[in-house]
Amino acid sequence: MHKHDLVYLTEDASHDAAIEHINEEAFGPGRHTRAAARIREQGPHDLSLSFICADDGETIASVRMTPVLAGSVNAHLLGPLAVRPSHKGRGIGRELVRIAIDAARRKGSEAVILIGDPPYYCPLGFERVAHNALAFPGPVDPARVLVVPLAEDAHIRLKGTIGWRK
Repeated sequence: MHKHDLVYLTEDASHDAAIEHINEEAFGPGRHTRAAARIREQGPHDLSLSFICADDGETIASVRMTPVLAGSVNAHLLGPLAVRPSHKGRGIGRELVRIAIDAARRKGSEAVILIGDPPYYCPLGFERVAHNALAFPGPVDPARVLVVPLAEDAHIRLKGTIGWRK
């Protein structure tokens, strides 16, 4: 029986090729046309808030965080989150989300936002954003726009456009 040696690390440039492969495997070529991808194209993700999981030295999962202004909230857009099929169902994705949210909280982010499946993300602390409160650069199912509010008034200020910020 193979013992897995999982290690969670802050992403660096040496992980780029592996992360690209994992995201291609998880989301396919159409991933670049999605609204969240259009936000990510506006500027770089925050390496200090982006993480990978390695198993015996091989990068097998990642999560990235992109700084965004969502209405008047200085937030981070979580995603993509992807785990190699060989490692799914072990809690790796959930742990990456937990690590990323904790890091964003420590850095002073007012919210962590994503477009995702409520049954997966709501048990991890995400809540629905008010219907059509945020305007994305492309079509989005408003029921899939979720947030972990880190500032007390984040929900109230999540109104308007969402886009990349420095």
